[in-house]
Amino acid sequence: MKKIITVLFVICLCISAKAQNFGAKVKDKGAISTKDLVTKMEGKESVDGKVSGVVESVCQVKGCWMKVKLDNGETMRVTFKDYGFFVPKDIAGKTVVFEGTAKVKTTSVADLQHYAEDAGKSKEEIAQIKAPEKALSFVANGVVVKD
Repeated sequence: MKKIITVLFVICLCISAKAQNFGAKVKDKGAISTKDLVTKMEGKESVDGKVSGVVESVCQVKGCWMKVKLDNGETMRVTFKDYGFFVPKDIAGKTVVFEGTAKVKTTSVADLQHYAEDAGKSKEEIAQIKAPEKALSFVANGVVVKD
């Protein structure tokens, strides 16, 4: 009987280890692709939803933001509501599902330079940032790392 309980416990650990939740609990069911999000955003200032995508990079200081790949070769910066949680710094290339609000946002030069520093860019690369950037961004209430 002890062996059966131990085996069941190990199986449960393996299943739960497959996906990690950060922030509010998020289930991947019902998530739309980043391509569908871009389409949904057309003509709107913001859209609430659940999105699935692949992580391109993560803040290497704390895991306080991540960039998710878009189909057009660009990325979308995902930050976390109220700076309330962080994601692991080693999830680049992994699929994530995140829930919250997408907005088109203008990011200041100072913030872009700060993000570049967090990403480990060189001083020369940071100094080359001289213009604000208007881009799709997302504030997530929760994130699940799928694989």
